[in-house]
Order: sequence, then C-alpha cells, then structure tokens
Amino acid sequence: MEGRITHEGELVVVIGRIAKQVKAEDWADYVFGYTIGNDVSARDQMFADGQWARAKGYDTFAPIGPWIETELDPDGLEIRTWVDGEPRRHGNTHDMIHKVPELIAYISDVWTLLPGDIIMTGTPSGLGGFLHGQSVDIEISGIGTLSNPALNRDESTA
Repeated sequence: MEGRITHEGELVVVIGRIAKQVKAEDWADYVFGYTIGNDVSARDQMFADGQWARAKGYDTFAPIGPWIETELDPDGLEIRTWVDGEPRRHGNTHDMIHKVPELIAYISDVWTLLPGDIIMTGTPSGLGGFLHGQSVDIEISGIGTLSNPALNRDESTA
C-alpha cells in the first residue's frame, strides 16, 4: 500500500455486557475493562474515499493489548506514543473531546454493543507517521505498553 500511514495511540474500552441505549450515568455498569489500541490509519485513503472503513480496516491495522485492566478509572490517564524511541504524541484522557460515558451512551444508542466489543476513544495530538521497519510503542498509565512493529503489507503476510 502506498501513502501515509499514521499511528493513533488510544485508550480502548472493552464492553462487558450487552449495552443498548445506555444512559451516560450508567456507563460503568457495561465496562469490562480497558486496554491500549493503535488505531492505524491510511490517511490518504481516508480523504480520497470520504469515509474511513478502508483506511482503518486493513489486516493488522488495529493492534490492541497487551492485556485488559479491569480496575481503572479512565479519567486522568497519561497516553504517550513513541516511534523508535522518539516521542510523537502525548496527552491525558482528562482532555478527551468525548469522555467514556458520552461515548458509550452515544454509540449504544445507535448500535447494540456486545460483550467483547471495543471502543477506540481517540488519540492525543502530535506527529503520527511511521514507516516500514519502525516500532510503535504506546503507553497508558495504569495499563502498560503496547508495542508493535510496522511492516509493509507484503512483509506482514509472508
């Protein structure tokens, strides 16, 4: 694939029970836990297509992990992303445009969320590009670090 590929280190909400039309004040009753996600995007395709399904839907484009933390307050967590050890993005979940309760209420009003479904919550601002052979590390306080290598499509399927 040609074009600009970007990383987006994000807090990921893992749904624990069926959630439909959840009120924002009841959000915590539906959360199993939290993990880390790299919401990789092909930016050129996002803008060319006018929607994001293809640009975010390639195999290997949304690594998550390394585990699920079940005892965590999602507000006030530091999120840091590095590429080959170079700082690229830094933020705090306290500054999120849409907080976890709002996201769960909004999304569950449109779609029924099932146990194991995940919600990527958004990334802090910063430089987001990376290239074949580089390593992306995303750390969220209270959870740990997700590390993944960047490989070209033909390399990752070999």
